[in-house]
Amino acid sequence: MELQNIKNLIERYFDGTTSIREEQKLKTYFSSNKIAPELEKYRGLFSYFSKEQQEENTREIVINPKTRFNFWIAASVVVTLGLGIVLLQPKDSDLGTFDDPEIALQETQKALRLVSENINKGKEKMGYLQEFENTKKTIFK
Repeated sequence: MELQNIKNLIERYFDGTTSIREEQKLKTYFSSNKIAPELEKYRGLFSYFSKEQQEENTREIVINPKTRFNFWIAASVVVTLGLGIVLLQPKDSDLGTFDDPEIALQETQKALRLVSENINKGKEKMGYLQEFENTKKTIFK
């Protein structure tokens, strides 16, 4: 009965539906000497996990102080440039405003006409895309 239970646990383990307690049962089973011959192929997997869990990293990670210093220099240069660009911009820039409503209307119509022409050019190109889709459907039926 226990063998069938272990087989079910292994199947659930590979499906990713086991709990921590069930995985611990599998590790305990495979660390013992009473493993069924047909399950022997899984011994290496579970012994590897147990062995790696015990291992500790002994390497020391050293952060080079020069790199940290270079980071702060680069950050301060970026902040200084950003502030310089924002603060040195002219305050009374022309925003494209018009005093005469007729001139404002004409300029607005000119801008909208330009946008409309570009949209129409894009729509013309979409016809080629529709033709491509029709050909693709004919070929790949």
